[in-house]
Amino acid sequence: LPPPAHLCLLTLLSPPLSSAAPTSPAEPISQAYSLALYMQKNTSMLLQTYLQYQGSPFSDSGFSAPELQLSSLPPATAFFKTWRALDDGERLSLAQGAFLALTQHLQLVRDDQSDLNPGSPILLAQLGTARLRAQGLLGNMAAIMTALGLPMPPEEDTLELVAFGASAFERKCRGYVVTREYGHWTDRAVRDLALLKAKYPA
Repeated sequence: LPPPAHLCLLTLLSPPLSSAAPTSPAEPISQAYSLALYMQKNTSMLLQTYLQYQGSPFSDSGFSAPELQLSSLPPATAFFKTWRALDDGERLSLAQGAFLALTQHLQLVRDDQSDLNPGSPILLAQLGTARLRAQGLLGNMAAIMTALGLPMPPEEDTLELVAFGASAFERKCRGYVVTREYGHWTDRAVRDLALLKAKYPA
């Protein structure tokens, strides 16, 4: 005999049972935090190595040009009150957008340096490693957003308007901004993830 109609309806409306436990955000947060801390230890070395190979004025002692920015790369600086008022989704979305842009820019800078400083394997290796670590942090952040049920930000090609015919000096300036902002965004990611780690302890 066929089952009563009301039982059929209940079967259709009931959600499928799953034996898997809900994904906890604690593990991907801990992994991302550990990677960001590791990255933070190497960002100043990357910047100093980069400046060393560019010649004067970049290699001059105490060189700094905070006024240099790239329209295709969001700056990491923010007012503390504004940054602290962001919710988890906003904070992660901004960090993801920045590190996605950084992976593209670090590849561009490495290509530039292969042309400008072909005899600098140490610098080229550090730029390649920084790009891989930025990609790894992106993966960790995606896992966190998935665990928290947050929407993923769309991927964008931030380099579509880059002037590929830039002069050597312009390319050196561009690389300086990228390696500097890589350090600043890594510092910010450590702060972002520290807040999440405290909110979702293991």
